[in-house]
Amino acid sequence: MHWLLEPFQYDFILRALFAGALAAITCSLVGTWVVIRGMSFMGDALAHGVLPGIAVAFIIGIDVAIGAFVSAIVMVLGINLVNRASRLSTDTGIGLLFVGMLALGVAIISRTKSFTGDLTSFLFGSVLGITTADLWVQLVAAVVTLLAVVVFHRMFLALSFNAQKAAALGLRPRLAHLVMLVLVAIAVVASFRAVGTLLVFGLLVAPPATAALVVRRVPAMMALSCAIGVASVALGLVFTYHFDTAAGATMAGTTVAVFFVVLAARELLTRLRRRPVAVA
Repeated sequence: MHWLLEPFQYDFILRALFAGALAAITCSLVGTWVVIRGMSFMGDALAHGVLPGIAVAFIIGIDVAIGAFVSAIVMVLGINLVNRASRLSTDTGIGLLFVGMLALGVAIISRTKSFTGDLTSFLFGSVLGITTADLWVQLVAAVVTLLAVVVFHRMFLALSFNAQKAAALGLRPRLAHLVMLVLVAIAVVASFRAVGTLLVFGLLVAPPATAALVVRRVPAMMALSCAIGVASVALGLVFTYHFDTAAGATMAGTTVAVFFVVLAARELLTRLRRRPVAVA
């Protein structure tokens, strides 16, 4: 027990825990719908697409969260434009903007004198350097996300299963889709300081995917996903402290490792239950 609790005697690790927990909760609430709707590639693209906005905001000296959010909105609008103006699939438009925005962001950051340090911080996060102001931003984002998923629950649910029926019921699937994309953008923008733009995708997808292996109802999936995300963040920080690894990468990697552990356990239980039937 001492091995698990020892890291949290330090204030900066406690702040990192709070930041990671808020990021996990925000991402889990939105990520549940991302997993249900099969929007993982879109989530990944948005996580990478915020980099140009972050770079521009950093260079001109404004809050990088503002630049990240503007960049995410541009990404969403660009994907919709490619889909409407061409006959290409949605994945093609996402892939083009994914690579283009990432390349643009790296190119802009490369103009700064501290290129390597800035890029590493933006891509992989700096959770051990989180400030109190950053925590307040994350708290507001978590509250906004929670309120939105409650208010739009019926619309999201109808959209996830049949967009045409949702439209027939007057549940406005286009608005629901747009709100969902905005919530993904909020989750990414609020969480990238903790785990970086490259690794926030782990918190967005891995905990909800793990929860989907265990439960089926959406509220239960969200609750379990939040619990898995927070536990993975705490365990990741313990590993970081004892093994001197990168905090953001360790936290994100832990969420993925938990998924495969649960998957293996479920498969083992399934085989054990089938064995008596096979013997009989």
